[in-house]
Amino acid sequence: MSSVLVLGGTSWVGGQIAHEALRRGHDVTCLARGESGDAPAGAAFVQADRSDPRAYDQVSGRSWNLVIDLARQPGQVRSAIAALGNGAAHWTFVSTGSVYADQSGPLTEESPVLEPLDGETAEPEQYGEGKVACEDAVRHLPRHLIVRAGLIGGPGDRSDRLGHYVARFALAGDEPVLVPAVADQPMQVIDVRDLAEWIVASAEAGLTGVVHGAGERTTVGELVASSAEVAGFSGEQVLADESWLHDHDVEEWMGPRSLPLWLPHSHHGMGLMSDALSLQYGLERRPLSDTIAATLDDERGRGLGRERRAGLSREDELALLTELRGQS
Repeated sequence: MSSVLVLGGTSWVGGQIAHEALRRGHDVTCLARGESGDAPAGAAFVQADRSDPRAYDQVSGRSWNLVIDLARQPGQVRSAIAALGNGAAHWTFVSTGSVYADQSGPLTEESPVLEPLDGETAEPEQYGEGKVACEDAVRHLPRHLIVRAGLIGGPGDRSDRLGHYVARFALAGDEPVLVPAVADQPMQVIDVRDLAEWIVASAEAGLTGVVHGAGERTTVGELVASSAEVAGFSGEQVLADESWLHDHDVEEWMGPRSLPLWLPHSHHGMGLMSDALSLQYGLERRPLSDTIAATLDDERGRGLGRERRAGLSREDELALLTELRGQS
């Protein structure tokens, strides 16, 4: 049994990592503000604001076999390393594919990254630059693993991106659903449970370096088709061109007036992240349809017609469908 410290173990991904470490028999401590949720049952919880200079006082007086950090703020990563680095045998940092400078085409771990943020605190629009600065800080540790995650999906996802289509198909039944006409757009989704299991296993094995954590390559068309099948959808998928959607103020990717997972061409590389090294590192991924089915179960529990963080409301969608059909 190893001692595992998860910095941020009450969030969706962090909580899943903590849960997986517990399942594998480790002694797990989660340090977080606790605003995103509770630590998994069985884990010790240390409540702390990582912006506080004394945030690590309760965990810095001991050695840790494994530290796993999910932060996006460079100042928080640097302060954690200063307080805990000497007592950590292995350090894993969960980063993102958003670090790459050019995301329009295929990406490998050697692809050029953005310039690191010059500062301690990243604004939301500086997410990628902030993560690069975090990575740079982690590189000073002797035994570190940097996992650049792609799009993550599965039960518990509060971004509402992957769940939009399967939930909408389930809600619509035999009525029409609006879909962006981007069937060939590359897409990768990794199940949060597979990502967490692999991250903990990689840390246990002492793996080091930089590696992607992304799903198998597919397309938006295949993902939408699988979502319709899982939901038992019997209605019509009404395709809307990108230009028409832009003209009607429908956004890409995420947001309350969006069609999730549709990406501008400048970001198609997020669906073309190399998985060759991650497979060598032992990554195993369940079928996408299994992830979508689990996501639908979660969506049903939260309410198919609820207000979403990503995806058009059904009311807005029906209004757009009426206008689109009136022009055809």
